[in-house]
Amino acid sequence: MATYNPLLEGAIEMHCHSSPSLFPRKQNDWELLEDAKQAKMHSIVIKSHESQTYDRATLLNLKQEDVKVIGGLVLNHFSGGLNPFTVDAAIQSGAQIIWMPTFSSKQHQNYFEERKTNLFKNSNMLSQQGYGIEILDDNDKLKIHVHEILELIASSNAILSTGHLSVKEVCILVREAKLHGIDKILIQHADLGIARIPFEVQKDLVYQGAIIEKCYLACSSDFNNLTVAEMAENIKILGVGSCVMVTDYGQAHHIPIVEAFSNFIDEILINGITQSEVRTMIHTNPLHLLN
Repeated sequence: MATYNPLLEGAIEMHCHSSPSLFPRKQNDWELLEDAKQAKMHSIVIKSHESQTYDRATLLNLKQEDVKVIGGLVLNHFSGGLNPFTVDAAIQSGAQIIWMPTFSSKQHQNYFEERKTNLFKNSNMLSQQGYGIEILDDNDKLKIHVHEILELIASSNAILSTGHLSVKEVCILVREAKLHGIDKILIQHADLGIARIPFEVQKDLVYQGAIIEKCYLACSSDFNNLTVAEMAENIKILGVGSCVMVTDYGQAHHIPIVEAFSNFIDEILINGITQSEVRTMIHTNPLHLLN
């Protein structure tokens, strides 16, 4: 039986991946849940690039009550793209978080095209090369459907997450989201190379009231974008009240998610973040986002 950092008791993991999935995953939903139960966690947010997770969350919560499972919808081609009707149905069906495009975003496509890699090497259609979604029109204004989606998010008090958008798209989206009355804005894995947000821009987004994901995957051998020590220094500057710690784990070649979350806590504590500050980032801030 695994031993986890005791700070995981009552904690919330806001960004993890499990199967069923088109991607190779370390665990299925039930296996992830068993680990979360053992750690006495409060909640987990399951994210999928290729399908909604709010329906899976509903079924998982019907069969157990120890750990709350939260689901949502990523606005990729797989699930309807920038389609307000799909978002409306998702929110009415229990989605608590709407992610802007990730795998299907133009930013994501450019990142992997530059590196001559393709996560779906066996399928030209699934790779979506040449079909990247952008949320801005030719005049750098939000497309009309994005405004409609923001209205739906605002009226339901759901969380808006920025996905794998470009820096320019993120900045304009956050500004417009605030005008729509959206209070819960999550800047997804701001340090991760796929859609990295410069630190000065992160500070400005925090000033506007956004919450920044501090993501363990960015420190992994997959990306090596920064060290945990560097991330700890960034957190001190941004303020723990404006950050959530997440793993973004679930990939088949990595350790299990809850183990990774425990390791992340261990390492961030070694690098000068206090237990109280960690609690703020894995208990208080996620609870605020999720009501």
